[in-house]
Amino acid sequence: FGSWVTFVYQLDESSASKCMDYAYNEGVNFFDNAEAYANGKSEKLMGNIIKKLKWTRDTYIISSKVFWGGEKPTQRGLCKKHINDACNAALQRMKVDYLDLFYCHRPDPDTPILETVYAMNDLITQGKIIYWGTSEWSAKEIEEAFKLCNDYNLRYPTMEQPQYNILHRDRMEKEYKSLFKKYSIGATIWSPLASGLLTGKYNDGIPSQSRFNVKGYEWLSEEINNTDFKKIKEVGKIAKSLNITQAQLAIIWCLNNKNVSSVILGASSIGQLKENLESINIYENVDLKIINNI
Repeated sequence: FGSWVTFVYQLDESSASKCMDYAYNEGVNFFDNAEAYANGKSEKLMGNIIKKLKWTRDTYIISSKVFWGGEKPTQRGLCKKHINDACNAALQRMKVDYLDLFYCHRPDPDTPILETVYAMNDLITQGKIIYWGTSEWSAKEIEEAFKLCNDYNLRYPTMEQPQYNILHRDRMEKEYKSLFKKYSIGATIWSPLASGLLTGKYNDGIPSQSRFNVKGYEWLSEEINNTDFKKIKEVGKIAKSLNITQAQLAIIWCLNNKNVSSVILGASSIGQLKENLESINIYENVDLKIINNI
């Protein structure tokens, strides 16, 4: 369950708590966050909620990501200083002793990958993180990280977090293909519904309360101009023929990729979350031939 855009901007603590509690009770155990989400406020919100819900630490997985921590040079990127500072800040905001997963939110062309790899290895050694990974790194950059880890006897990256959905597929299916085969890394994909586009609710325009109108995320609305709504409407027809929702079909499509470890859901209401999680129960009802046709 992810907090990107929704926490703080669309959900206050009470609403977010209800969503997290519902997800947890339905078997969701991975909760995704980042220092950049709502400028750290998303992590504070999640930390407050987990503390109040009194979940035991061995029953959930929590993540953070490092790259965009502020405007100053020492608050950005993947240098050892910022990685260390960002991890400590995330621990404090989310009120935990360690992070299960810690991602490099984007590649940093200004910092040698070796420095980044060493920084992540040190955090593992210190017990502050369990696993480290990348998000939206190129296959070449991930390959270099693995080579450096091998050369210097450091901990390998364990997971990548790419965007993956019916409309955005090349990186997962083509660029990373050899990585999955060679290293068996996990993929915790984001935006399975293409920021809601695949639900079909934006076919006739953008509602005022949509994430596409959230301040600071104007770039999302630019994607709409490049979206082929004919494809989305075709997905809708297939979903209707199966008597399921477009969102459920889009999620089931993602789950059919054997390299997907986790589909991060970004629901802004209990209703959306319930609909999305129902995908697991109807997963086997969707024929593989239909998935391949999509």
